[in-house]
Amino acid sequence: MTTALLSLGSNLGDPYAQLQAAHQFFAPWTVAASPIYRTAPWGVTNQPDFRNTALLVTDPEATPDTWLQRAHTAETKAHRERTQKWGPRTLDVDIIACWDTDSGTPYVQDDPHLTLPHPRARERAFVLIPALQVLTDAAPTSPLIPEFQQALEDLPATQRAGVRLDNPDEPLGGAP
Repeated sequence: MTTALLSLGSNLGDPYAQLQAAHQFFAPWTVAASPIYRTAPWGVTNQPDFRNTALLVTDPEATPDTWLQRAHTAETKAHRERTQKWGPRTLDVDIIACWDTDSGTPYVQDDPHLTLPHPRARERAFVLIPALQVLTDAAPTSPLIPEFQQALEDLPATQRAGVRLDNPDEPLGGAP
């Protein structure tokens, strides 16, 4: 059985609808979801703000490659086009970390199609803040919590301040 921490983002079309559709797609495996956060674009800055959230998902049959396939399926359903690195998108689903649910052993891999843990997650407040929210709520003993807290503290205050709860009245909610 594997558990994965997913980071989702959208800034094209209706970001709430895109995130809600992705949440519904992952619903059979969702343990918890963070609220939606609004964040300034990262990398390419001349684009609309993003809406970001995190999901904690688990499946007794899934491997890291299964989660990658599901991420790509969700992106395809949202008509994701990969035209510009860090550019605008209808939906982006990243696997931040994946581990064996029973033993807690993290999957570590470095190959062209999937690197685990995500190599830049600890550099991005828009990933860390929702991830910490979902982990604290649903997996409070996760060893990722202290790592992510330290990484977040190490980021510039301006980057942390740029991640704001967007619409508390329309959260994705916890487990479906």
